[in-house]
Amino acid sequence: MSELGKTLVFFGLLLFGLGVLIIAAGKLHLPLGRLPGDIRYRSEHTAFYFPLTTCLLLSGIVSLIFWLIGKFHK
Repeated sequence: MSELGKTLVFFGLLLFGLGVLIIAAGKLHLPLGRLPGDIRYRSEHTAFYFPLTTCLLLSGIVSLIFWLIGKFHK
């Protein structure tokens, strides 16, 4: 049961850190969501937005973080 508690605390701190980064990105005016390769389509009655490049970038960063955690945890 103690491992479950540690895991929940870890993911809670991870979510807290991601929240702080998102807030900081908004205040620093980083172009997340407006990168080249993000798909935007607007017409008179329709708007479609898919941040493809932003998703790939964030996925790579999160994968790197988890890889580093796994590498140093062993």
